Amino acid sequence: MTKDKDFEIFLATVPGLESVLCAEVRLKGFRQPVAVPGGVVIRGGWPEVWRANLWVRGTSRVLARIASFPVVHLSQLDKSAGRVPWQTILRPDVAFRVEASCTASRVYHAGAAAERIGKAITRTLGATQAEDAPVLVRARIEQNICTLSVDTSGELLHRRGYKQAINRAPMRETMAALFLRQCGYNGQEPVLDPMCGSGTFVIEAAEIAARLNPGRARQFAFELLATFDAQAWQAMRAVKSARTPAVHFYGSDRDAGAITMSRANAERAGVQDYVTFTQATISNLRPPPGPAGLVIANPPYGTRIGDKQSLLPLYRALGQTLLTHFAGWRVGIVTTEARLAHATGLPFLPPQAPVPHGGLRVSLYQTAPLPEA
Repeated sequence: MTKDKDFEIFLATVPGLESVLCAEVRLKGFRQPVAVPGGVVIRGGWPEVWRANLWVRGTSRVLARIASFPVVHLSQLDKSAGRVPWQTILRPDVAFRVEASCTASRVYHAGAAAERIGKAITRTLGATQAEDAPVLVRARIEQNICTLSVDTSGELLHRRGYKQAINRAPMRETMAALFLRQCGYNGQEPVLDPMCGSGTFVIEAAEIAARLNPGRARQFAFELLATFDAQAWQAMRAVKSARTPAVHFYGSDRDAGAITMSRANAERAGVQDYVTFTQATISNLRPPPGPAGLVIANPPYGTRIGDKQSLLPLYRALGQTLLTHFAGWRVGIVTTEARLAHATGLPFLPPQAPVPHGGLRVSLYQTAPLPEA
């Protein structure tokens, strides 16, 4: 693969949200995105890799697929990996590491596969391996086909670069962006989170409305590759797309610490002028002045049966407040249990399929605009 070659780029996401990510990628102008298990595939060159990292809100990492070849034994893997033009992709002065996975293949030992590939890279390039290396080469051996990719993101992309303070069970920004999209949010309406925690939904909604690139405040692993062009990258980052949102965004929480945390995170993200965070209980929640919009929440869901039982009054109070005071607003609630969601009494549409989150499986429950009480 050369610097200008058209190749496959894989944008990873939470299983179950691939079609939502695909819609975002298409909207951002990438060519022929295709939803596949675990993510979205596009084609392009290194500028598209950089743009995907800088622009796309719903992806957790961007992998550049650099080679694919059949393999049925380790010596064949060694030879084929050694034929990859690593000098055009990696730098000899930057350490790397290799991770491998093997599924339904003659080569079944992931550790041995990673070791062979690492030695082949060192032999052809001269770069050293290190457990904490900033550059990661991923090998997926499936049905006797080895696909080699470079992780161009580095740290997972939900790390936008502004959130220093988080609450105990945070919603990742990448997943929050996809749930907002599933709810039909496009930056044109107010968003309110009545259990805002560290402010993720509210800040993400404000950034979308302000057209701020999610990757604007962080660095990426692709900056350490041989394919990196610092001047072109700076020109790409310098393009100003920001605008002042036409609406405002709101978060509330009964915990004063959560409000302090959210305000600090919003200021670091540069959206403090578009958001308001207030300490309030669910029963005191009222719609802000202006047009109706979207209420979205990630309430506590508990991990034990007793926890769930004790949470039912909270969900009932939330539903009662929304039904009484939020006519015209749509609602999105993320939770693990249908029982908790339905305790709200809200008129939910058919729920989305559950997706993994923090070791659990959660579903998004949505309503149409709520009727008058």
